[in-house]
Amino acid sequence: MDIREEYSRKLRTAEEAVMAVRSGDWIDYGWNACAPAALDRALAARYQELTDVKVRGAVLMARPAIFSVPDTAEHFTWNSWHMGGLERKLIDEGVAYYIPLRYSELPRYYRENVDPIHVAMIQVAPMDEEGYFSYGLNASHLQALFEKAEVIILEVNRKYPRCYGGDGTRIHISQVDMVVEGGDPELNQLPAAAPNEVDRAVANLIVSRIPNGACLQLGIGGMPNAVGSLIAQSDLKDLGVHTEMYVDAFVDMALAGKINGSKKAIDRGLQTFAFGAGTRKLYDYLHENPQCRACPVDYTNDARVIAQLDNFVSINNAVDVDLFGQVNAESSGIRHISGAGGQQDFVLGAYLSRGGQSFICCASTVRGKDGSVQSRIRPTLREGSVVTDTRCNVQYLVTEYGMVNLKGASTWERAERVISIAHPDFREELIQEAERMKIWRRSARR
Repeated sequence: MDIREEYSRKLRTAEEAVMAVRSGDWIDYGWNACAPAALDRALAARYQELTDVKVRGAVLMARPAIFSVPDTAEHFTWNSWHMGGLERKLIDEGVAYYIPLRYSELPRYYRENVDPIHVAMIQVAPMDEEGYFSYGLNASHLQALFEKAEVIILEVNRKYPRCYGGDGTRIHISQVDMVVEGGDPELNQLPAAAPNEVDRAVANLIVSRIPNGACLQLGIGGMPNAVGSLIAQSDLKDLGVHTEMYVDAFVDMALAGKINGSKKAIDRGLQTFAFGAGTRKLYDYLHENPQCRACPVDYTNDARVIAQLDNFVSINNAVDVDLFGQVNAESSGIRHISGAGGQQDFVLGAYLSRGGQSFICCASTVRGKDGSVQSRIRPTLREGSVVTDTRCNVQYLVTEYGMVNLKGASTWERAERVISIAHPDFREELIQEAERMKIWRRSARR
């Protein structure tokens, strides 16, 4: 059958397509900008007919229509691989839950571990002349998702980027059950917060250690983006990109001529990523850009792959850190904040790289809801907080007060080094706690 004929035969309205969803189903919305729009609205309109529909996805960039229906929890729940601000609100409303993961393993989770997926529905770019739909901004794990989904529905959006890549980055019309033309809405965006004084101080410390020819990974958040912005204004050259998340800062660096990938041992000349999230600037830059390569996350985040890239630099955020060097990047006590993502993948992979460096960024303090200033460096992590990076994984820890290397350090050396980059107002209190915990030597500096 001609691919255009097959496309026409599978074309449905959003209302027709969502009739495939049944009560009790697990369905999947994909990640961030690829979450469906017209299909989501059509599914929300069926809420009175449906109960206990469990929706899986991550990093919501707009509130789905299904979570604005009456008695939401009876009809829909959100099960997320990574939480953002919108999802934290849904947790408070009792309709959202986190799924712990190590991001490099996500395709295998879909293939071997998660509950059966009845319907997968995502946004994609229009079909190409060969009959393929690009996964665009989300190569990530979608191939594995579609291998397991019983019903595949694609919502075509002409404003969605088509990204180049190899295996696991596109699907043929013959493998699709239904196609919906969704009216081409603007894609949701995830702009980075403007860097503050603390972000810039941390960025300066890190950028000073990055050599020419380094290969970069940036995590989500203000500090990694501040690093990228500073690099764009620096004298660094011949940088490469191998990252899970492609952010606006990479666009700034590339347009400033800092990125060419010429020193990469693999994917030479290419910027490699698993998913992209940012502003329209990023979407336009990635669209059909031959310098950028979308890949499944079990490639981008595989520590064995990362290890092949010399001078690999990994930059990620933390919620708080304790005197043992344990890093929490996921929660504040039992209150969920974001997720593990691929932070541990890159912390491990960067250390395996020849000349590699892994940086965990953390502002020294945070202002509580009551207006009080609290230290992000704590004697021990708050009860209920999650250990994202174990104490033996962390290499460089950075605050606005300095940078310390925790590799190879004993417990008292760790306590001394971590306290040295805490806010000065909290150092004496931390020393007293370290003494109480038997990890402070009398000879150690006060």
